Amino acid sequence: MEESKKTLYSAIQPTNNLTIGNYLGAIKNWVALQNDYNCFYAVANMHAITVRQNPAELRQRTLSLAALFIACGVDPDKCALYVQSNVSAHAELCWVLNTFTHVGEMERMTQFKDKSLKHADNINMGLMDYPVLMAADILLYQASVVPIGKDQTQHLEIARDIAQRFNNAYTPTFTVPQGVYLKAAANICDLLNPAKKMSKSAENANGSIFLSDDRDTIIRKFKRAVTDSEACVKYDPENKPGVSNLLSIYSVFTDKSIAEAEAEFAGKGYGDFKLAVGEAVADKLAPIQAEQAKLLADKSYLEGVLKSGAERAAHTANKTVNKVYKKIGFYQL
Repeated sequence: MEESKKTLYSAIQPTNNLTIGNYLGAIKNWVALQNDYNCFYAVANMHAITVRQNPAELRQRTLSLAALFIACGVDPDKCALYVQSNVSAHAELCWVLNTFTHVGEMERMTQFKDKSLKHADNINMGLMDYPVLMAADILLYQASVVPIGKDQTQHLEIARDIAQRFNNAYTPTFTVPQGVYLKAAANICDLLNPAKKMSKSAENANGSIFLSDDRDTIIRKFKRAVTDSEACVKYDPENKPGVSNLLSIYSVFTDKSIAEAEAEFAGKGYGDFKLAVGEAVADKLAPIQAEQAKLLADKSYLEGVLKSGAERAAHTANKTVNKVYKKIGFYQL
């Protein structure tokens, strides 16, 4: 990895199926960013177990997600692509950072409150400690850049606070990360409720287009998408949220401007419009799905990529942990 480039860290959990919103907002950006930064991209399986997982399914989803990243264009030669649990330094640094984190800070975290309500039968310490592990993820690699969505601002702020707290207690040890709010190509909303963001954990799966959906499923979901009674394909998010959402999706998947898309469907009904949006998305996802299937069929290649990525990640991560252990007074052999 090039010394002159800044370091960037990002990760996605192998839980639920990713949507086209995840693709446009995260993975597509990962592909673009790998040319400009030293990138560490992880399958965050340690974060995933704060909610109970089926072990066999978690293993399968981990490999499947790694294959998806590569199928979308993430290049293992340009970045360290690895599985979080394969680099033990994540857990090691998390333990140390716990001693620089206050209980009150964790109890105030929005995600902890939300997940505690959703999983009232399993409010575990991992659920509360999630942001400290996330801080360890970032600080291990001395990442100066972290691409985040607005819902992750609180987590990044805690990571910055912990880094500064440690740096002030000893000598500067961690790079204090900056968040980069990536402008998504479009704000992708739920097809059945365009007031909500499209989510991989939505209660009604028909409102989300998953990257694993086959062509027939994609077209069926778009045919059921909410529009309005005007029968006019026009971009007006306030008054026509459903149609505007479909126009946004069509625009990014065809590389056409909103104005070009509006002109294309002038005078046409919503049936034709929704079918065209579905076909555009299906056409774009088909080669990604085919490449992912090909990679999953070659398990030895995939495992080789992840082993190499973990070794590259561990090389950097272990240097940070050794530095931290020395600072806090751990006796090292």
